[in-house]
Amino acid sequence: MDALEPLFDRNLDCHMCRHKFTSKKLRSKFVKVDSYDTDFCPSYKEEEINGLLYNIYVCPKCGFSFSDDFSKYFPPGTKEEIQAKICNQWSPQDFGGIRTIEDSIKTYKLAAYCAGLKKEKYIVTAGLYLRIAWLYRLLKNKDQECRFLKIAIANYNESYSRDDFKGTQVSEVRILYLLGELSRRVEDIEKAVKFFSMVIERQNRSVETTLVEMARDRWHDIREQQKKAN
Repeated sequence: MDALEPLFDRNLDCHMCRHKFTSKKLRSKFVKVDSYDTDFCPSYKEEEINGLLYNIYVCPKCGFSFSDDFSKYFPPGTKEEIQAKICNQWSPQDFGGIRTIEDSIKTYKLAAYCAGLKKEKYIVTAGLYLRIAWLYRLLKNKDQECRFLKIAIANYNESYSRDDFKGTQVSEVRILYLLGELSRRVEDIEKAVKFFSMVIERQNRSVETTLVEMARDRWHDIREQQKKAN
Protein backbone atom coordinates (compact mmCIF):
# COMPACT_ATOMS: atom_id res chain seq x y z
CA MET A 1 0.00 0.00 0.00
CA ASP A 2 1.34 3.45 -0.99
CA ALA A 3 2.29 5.78 1.86
CA LEU A 4 -0.01 8.78 2.26
CA GLU A 5 1.50 11.98 0.82
CA PRO A 6 1.25 15.30 2.70
CA LEU A 7 -0.23 17.04 -0.38
CA PHE A 8 -3.33 16.00 -2.27
CA ASP A 9 -5.29 17.44 -5.21
CA ARG A 10 -8.47 19.19 -4.12
CA ASN A 11 -11.24 19.41 -6.72
CA LEU A 12 -12.68 22.91 -7.03
CA ASP A 13 -15.21 24.94 -9.00
CA CYS A 14 -14.25 28.54 -9.72
CA HIS A 15 -16.77 30.85 -8.02
CA MET A 16 -16.45 33.25 -10.95
CA CYS A 17 -16.47 31.21 -14.17
CA ARG A 18 -17.47 27.73 -12.87
CA HIS A 19 -14.34 26.17 -14.42
CA LYS A 20 -13.37 22.93 -12.69
CA PHE A 21 -9.74 22.68 -11.56
CA THR A 22 -7.53 21.12 -8.90
CA SER A 23 -5.23 22.76 -6.38
CA LYS A 24 -2.78 21.21 -3.95
CA LYS A 25 -3.86 21.11 -0.31
CA LEU A 26 -2.02 19.89 2.78
CA ARG A 27 -3.49 17.02 4.77
CA SER A 28 -4.05 18.39 8.27
CA LYS A 29 -2.40 15.36 9.93
CA PHE A 30 0.93 16.39 8.36
CA VAL A 31 0.78 20.01 9.53
CA LYS A 32 2.97 20.25 12.63
CA VAL A 33 3.41 23.67 14.19
CA ASP A 34 6.51 24.21 16.31
CA SER A 35 5.53 27.57 17.78
CA TYR A 36 3.57 30.78 17.14
CA ASP A 37 4.78 34.38 17.02
CA THR A 38 2.92 36.92 19.14
CA ASP A 39 0.74 37.80 16.11
CA PHE A 40 -0.12 34.08 15.65
CA CYS A 41 2.26 33.51 12.72
CA PRO A 42 2.99 29.76 12.83
CA SER A 43 6.47 28.23 12.62
CA TYR A 44 6.34 24.76 11.12
CA LYS A 45 8.61 21.86 12.09
CA GLU A 46 9.25 21.15 8.41
CA GLU A 47 9.60 24.15 6.11
CA GLU A 48 8.26 22.34 3.04
CA ILE A 49 5.09 21.32 4.94
CA ASN A 50 3.90 24.88 5.46
CA GLY A 51 0.14 25.23 5.88
CA LEU A 52 0.23 28.86 4.73
CA LEU A 53 1.31 28.02 1.18
CA TYR A 54 -1.84 26.28 -0.04
CA ASN A 55 -4.72 28.33 1.41
CA ILE A 56 -5.51 30.19 -1.84
CA TYR A 57 -7.11 28.70 -4.95
CA VAL A 58 -6.35 30.38 -8.28
CA CYS A 59 -8.56 29.53 -11.24
CA PRO A 60 -6.13 28.77 -14.08
CA LYS A 61 -8.73 29.78 -16.68
CA CYS A 62 -9.95 33.20 -15.48
CA GLY A 63 -7.55 34.17 -12.67
CA PHE A 64 -10.19 34.58 -9.96
CA SER A 65 -8.49 33.73 -6.65
CA PHE A 66 -10.20 32.85 -3.39
CA SER A 67 -9.92 31.02 -0.08
CA ASP A 68 -12.35 28.96 1.98
CA ASP A 69 -13.27 32.19 3.81
CA PHE A 70 -14.73 33.82 0.68
CA SER A 71 -18.50 33.84 0.34
CA LYS A 72 -19.98 32.53 -2.91
CA TYR A 73 -22.22 35.59 -3.16
CA PHE A 74 -21.18 38.36 -5.58
CA PRO A 75 -22.75 41.77 -4.81
CA PRO A 76 -24.32 43.50 -7.83
CA GLY A 77 -21.74 44.81 -10.30
CA THR A 78 -18.77 43.00 -8.78
CA LYS A 79 -18.66 40.16 -11.33
CA GLU A 80 -18.48 42.68 -14.15
CA GLU A 81 -15.63 44.52 -12.41
CA ILE A 82 -13.70 41.30 -11.76
CA GLN A 83 -14.26 40.28 -15.40
CA ALA A 84 -12.83 43.60 -16.63
CA LYS A 85 -9.94 43.98 -14.20
CA ILE A 86 -8.83 40.36 -13.74
CA CYS A 87 -10.32 37.86 -16.18
CA ASN A 88 -9.87 39.98 -19.33
CA GLN A 89 -6.24 40.69 -18.36
CA TRP A 90 -5.40 37.10 -17.30
CA SER A 91 -2.65 35.11 -19.02
CA PRO A 92 -3.51 31.47 -18.23
CA GLN A 93 -1.16 30.11 -15.56
CA ASP A 94 -1.43 27.33 -13.05
CA PHE A 95 -0.77 27.68 -9.32
CA GLY A 96 -2.30 24.25 -8.62
CA GLY A 97 1.00 22.43 -8.06
CA ILE A 98 3.74 22.58 -5.43
CA ARG A 99 4.36 26.19 -4.38
CA THR A 100 7.37 28.16 -3.22
CA ILE A 101 6.93 31.01 -0.71
CA GLU A 102 7.20 33.45 -3.64
CA ASP A 103 4.45 31.57 -5.54
CA SER A 104 2.27 31.68 -2.46
CA ILE A 105 2.76 35.44 -2.02
CA LYS A 106 1.50 35.91 -5.60
CA THR A 107 -1.62 33.84 -4.84
CA TYR A 108 -2.41 35.85 -1.69
CA LYS A 109 -1.94 39.15 -3.54
CA LEU A 110 -4.30 37.94 -6.28
CA ALA A 111 -6.84 36.84 -3.65
CA ALA A 112 -6.57 40.16 -1.80
CA TYR A 113 -7.19 42.05 -5.05
CA CYS A 114 -10.16 39.80 -5.85
CA ALA A 115 -11.51 40.25 -2.30
CA GLY A 116 -11.42 44.03 -2.70
CA LEU A 117 -13.21 43.96 -6.06
CA LYS A 118 -15.75 41.44 -4.74
CA LYS A 119 -16.38 43.51 -1.59
CA GLU A 120 -15.56 40.65 0.75
CA LYS A 121 -15.71 41.40 4.47
CA TYR A 122 -12.79 43.47 5.77
CA ILE A 123 -12.01 40.69 8.26
CA VAL A 124 -11.34 38.33 5.32
CA THR A 125 -9.16 40.84 3.46
CA ALA A 126 -7.24 41.67 6.65
CA GLY A 127 -6.39 37.99 7.12
CA LEU A 128 -5.02 37.78 3.57
CA TYR A 129 -2.75 40.81 4.05
CA LEU A 130 -1.57 39.52 7.43
CA ARG A 131 -0.54 36.22 5.83
CA ILE A 132 1.35 38.06 3.09
CA ALA A 133 3.28 39.84 5.87
CA TRP A 134 4.01 36.47 7.52
CA LEU A 135 5.37 35.05 4.25
CA TYR A 136 7.65 38.06 3.82
CA ARG A 137 8.80 37.44 7.41
CA LEU A 138 9.85 33.95 6.35
CA LEU A 139 11.85 35.55 3.53
CA LYS A 140 13.34 37.99 6.10
CA ASN A 141 12.10 40.93 4.00
CA LYS A 142 11.41 43.42 6.79
CA ASP A 143 10.29 46.31 4.55
CA GLN A 144 7.62 44.29 2.75
CA GLU A 145 6.54 42.61 5.99
CA CYS A 146 6.00 46.03 7.58
CA ARG A 147 4.20 47.34 4.48
CA PHE A 148 1.65 44.51 4.53
CA LEU A 149 1.23 44.61 8.31
CA LYS A 150 0.12 48.24 7.89
CA ILE A 151 -2.41 47.25 5.19
CA ALA A 152 -3.67 44.46 7.48
CA ILE A 153 -4.07 47.00 10.33
CA ALA A 154 -6.14 49.30 8.09
CA ASN A 155 -8.45 46.40 7.18
CA TYR A 156 -8.77 45.15 10.78
CA ASN A 157 -9.63 48.72 11.78
CA GLU A 158 -12.38 48.85 9.15
CA SER A 159 -13.65 45.44 10.26
CA TYR A 160 -13.78 46.53 13.90
CA SER A 161 -15.47 49.87 13.20
CA ARG A 162 -18.08 48.22 10.93
CA ASP A 163 -18.57 45.11 13.12
CA ASP A 164 -18.10 42.91 10.04
CA PHE A 165 -16.10 40.36 12.07
CA LYS A 166 -19.29 39.39 13.92
CA GLY A 167 -20.45 35.90 13.02
CA THR A 168 -16.90 34.82 12.09
CA GLN A 169 -14.33 32.91 14.15
CA VAL A 170 -12.62 36.19 15.04
CA SER A 171 -13.90 37.59 18.34
CA GLU A 172 -13.85 41.23 19.45
CA VAL A 173 -11.01 40.52 21.91
CA ARG A 174 -8.95 38.78 19.23
CA ILE A 175 -9.32 41.62 16.72
CA LEU A 176 -8.39 44.19 19.39
CA TYR A 177 -5.37 42.12 20.39
CA LEU A 178 -4.28 41.85 16.75
CA LEU A 179 -4.68 45.60 16.26
CA GLY A 180 -2.47 46.13 19.31
CA GLU A 181 0.18 43.60 18.35
CA LEU A 182 0.42 44.60 14.69
CA SER A 183 0.61 48.27 15.72
CA ARG A 184 3.46 47.36 18.09
CA ARG A 185 5.28 45.56 15.28
CA VAL A 186 5.10 48.61 13.00
CA GLU A 187 6.20 50.79 15.96
CA ASP A 188 2.94 52.69 16.36
CA ILE A 189 3.30 52.42 20.12
CA GLU A 190 0.50 54.83 21.05
CA LYS A 191 -2.05 52.75 19.11
CA ALA A 192 -0.58 49.50 20.47
CA VAL A 193 -1.04 50.65 24.08
CA LYS A 194 -4.59 51.83 23.30
CA PHE A 195 -5.68 48.47 21.84
CA PHE A 196 -3.93 46.34 24.47
CA SER A 197 -5.65 48.43 27.15
CA MET A 198 -9.01 47.78 25.45
CA VAL A 199 -8.34 44.02 25.62
CA ILE A 200 -7.40 44.20 29.32
CA GLU A 201 -10.56 46.25 30.08
CA ARG A 202 -12.63 43.34 28.74
CA GLN A 203 -10.98 40.71 30.94
CA ASN A 204 -14.05 40.20 33.17
CA ARG A 205 -16.37 39.50 30.27
CA SER A 206 -14.05 37.51 28.01
CA VAL A 207 -13.52 33.76 28.03
CA GLU A 208 -10.32 34.25 26.02
CA THR A 209 -8.09 34.57 29.07
CA THR A 210 -4.94 33.65 27.10
CA LEU A 211 -5.42 36.67 24.83
CA VAL A 212 -5.96 38.94 27.82
CA GLU A 213 -2.72 37.64 29.37
CA MET A 214 -0.86 38.10 26.07
CA ALA A 215 -2.14 41.70 25.85
CA ARG A 216 -1.04 42.33 29.42
CA ASP A 217 2.44 40.90 28.68
CA ARG A 218 2.83 43.06 25.56
CA TRP A 219 1.60 46.14 27.48
CA HIS A 220 4.18 45.54 30.23
CA ASP A 221 6.93 44.99 27.62
CA ILE A 222 6.13 48.36 26.06
CA ARG A 223 6.12 50.10 29.46
CA GLU A 224 9.49 48.54 30.35
CA GLN A 225 10.99 49.65 27.04
CA GLN A 226 9.67 53.17 27.56
CA LYS A 227 11.20 53.29 31.08
CA LYS A 228 14.58 52.20 29.70
CA ALA A 229 14.38 54.74 26.89
CA ASN A 230 13.71 57.53 29.42
